[in-house]
Amino acid sequence: MEYRETPLCFDCEGSTLVGVLAMPSIATTLGVIVVVGGPQYRVGSHRQFVLLARTLAAAGIACLRFDYRGMGDSEGDPVPFDATGPDIEAAVAAFRGHVPDVRTLVLWGLCDGAAACALTGRQSGVAGMILVNPWVRTTEGLAESTLKHYYLRRIGGRDFWRKLLAGRVDIAASLRGFVRTLARVARKRDPSPGSLPDRIAAGITDHRGPVLVILSGNDQVAAEFVLAAERNGALRNALRQPGVSRIGLPGADHTLSSRRSHEDAMVAILAWLPAAFPTAALGGAAAALCP
Repeated sequence: MEYRETPLCFDCEGSTLVGVLAMPSIATTLGVIVVVGGPQYRVGSHRQFVLLARTLAAAGIACLRFDYRGMGDSEGDPVPFDATGPDIEAAVAAFRGHVPDVRTLVLWGLCDGAAACALTGRQSGVAGMILVNPWVRTTEGLAESTLKHYYLRRIGGRDFWRKLLAGRVDIAASLRGFVRTLARVARKRDPSPGSLPDRIAAGITDHRGPVLVILSGNDQVAAEFVLAAERNGALRNALRQPGVSRIGLPGADHTLSSRRSHEDAMVAILAWLPAAFPTAALGGAAAALCP
């Protein structure tokens, strides 16, 4: 399907934010707002957000990608991800103002952008959320995921042993890092109430709309999320709610940088959207999928 891209400028607490709206030629009732993981801007690593928006628009889904305050072309001072609620709400208002036919609006977020979506979803009034490798970092979670995701994989990989035999591994430094990580895991304690996993869980629970969680198989942030879901009862229960779906992309990295990872993610998203919002008009999304 043909689409056009239009720059948008809109206000957020006195600062002008800049975005790009990809609009399909046939009107739809479903739209997506891309919330970036920071610190980066609306293009994304390896043009990830450009490809995402254009793929959605070609599938008949209007898509807005924008810069937070202080990032890219937007005005203002940079804000931490958990203070970007006003930015997301401003983007939602701008989207609705420019595309009034869209009645079902979904947030798509990566990393701390996904965390920002979860923390803001309900108050922004969107219908659903797509959370890719959500950021739920705690000191304990980082230590355990480093042990399991990095050290155990490294020791079991052929590349490590080739470098070791060739004398290209600093054994002393590696051992010091390994011991420090073991010590952090050994003194693991329960996270305090109000930890980031707790807040993300509350955001998903309070949202009360369809949520899709996408987790890459080759990504430490995703590994931390998996561990948090195992350890944190609130997050575990949030993910078990009706309407919350979770899929894994075994070969994907954090930003879905390979063509295969991008296409696998798009297939999952374009299958989930009509299932989650059966009354929304997608403008023939399935026909636009890349082979």
